[in-house]
Amino acid sequence: MTEPQFLNKTRKLVVKVGSSLVTNHGAGLDRNAIKSWAAQIAQLISSGKEVVLVSSGAVAEGVQRLGWPRRPNSMHELQAAAAVGQMGLIEAYESAFRVHNLHTAQILLTHADLADRKRYLNARSTIRTLLSLGVIPIINENDTVVTDEIRFGDNDTLGALVTNLVEADCLIILTDIDGLFSADPRKSVDAVLLNERFASDPVLDAMAGGTGSALGKGGMITKIQAARRAARSGADTIIASGHVSNILTRLVGGESIGTRLIAGMNPLAAKKQWLADHVRIAGRIHVDLGAANAIQTGGKSLLPIGVTEVSGDFERGAVVTCISPSGTEIARGLINYSAGEARLILGKSSESIREILGYVDEDELIHRDNLAVL
Repeated sequence: MTEPQFLNKTRKLVVKVGSSLVTNHGAGLDRNAIKSWAAQIAQLISSGKEVVLVSSGAVAEGVQRLGWPRRPNSMHELQAAAAVGQMGLIEAYESAFRVHNLHTAQILLTHADLADRKRYLNARSTIRTLLSLGVIPIINENDTVVTDEIRFGDNDTLGALVTNLVEADCLIILTDIDGLFSADPRKSVDAVLLNERFASDPVLDAMAGGTGSALGKGGMITKIQAARRAARSGADTIIASGHVSNILTRLVGGESIGTRLIAGMNPLAAKKQWLADHVRIAGRIHVDLGAANAIQTGGKSLLPIGVTEVSGDFERGAVVTCISPSGTEIARGLINYSAGEARLILGKSSESIREILGYVDEDELIHRDNLAVL
């Protein structure tokens, strides 16, 4: 399906706008820009779309409101700026959407909110309810309380996780460049805009790998990774310039703008999607070739006998990653034993678990129902 046909048929969209698109070069909010986003989203909603907005900009607004000459480096000052600025950010959006008789809702998330199964389901239910009521959820990372251990790292990742959370049809990442290029357009006259690629295309990694490459600058690699996350729930991703006039309405109206990264895979089941979306994992389980093949192509559970190494310190029920002999992450799952127990039974048959541990919780180290193949 071509990009115009695809967007015309989508019902639920996640739109991510970066700080450069909602602030005056980092110095407070650009209220005219916010009014433009609100007007475009209002048009999408009037055409029958459901829209979730992921927006940066709180820290920049907070720095201006506090009268600081520059963005601070201290974590506590950054958190203070985020707390002050988030008030201005949501106020600006609420005022802009009110003109179109639309309500907004503020939702602040950390990875811990989505890593906990119950909180994940609660967040999904809340956002779905808001959408059913015609309210625009405006989502940002909860910078006021976030730490390095529980932060998403960037709002591209947050946008992808929200896309999967609400099972959106498409993630639109708006940035300050036109899309993905075959080379750095500042250095190569042969650089061309990539109109359409599969998100899994390894060529994108090669392009992003070089120093000063087109994709390695400006956070492009995070956008590719976000597209691959969104693909796990079957969502395509469009990366385009937010400086293009009426970009959202023009995209949905059928214009081919920016780069579309096609999912190209069957979406994971809801629970396995939650497992795959974990940004932080508690440990690593290295498996032999036989176990890797059984997991990837056979749809099998992971048994202790196929494990060669266990790293990390985790408890039963933690989310761990499975690593193939080549060093590639092949799956994530809920483990049935603690790290210490897993080390004792690795390489052993399931029948040996009781003899080694004195009890048996499960025959499998990770049951296939709790295992998401990546």
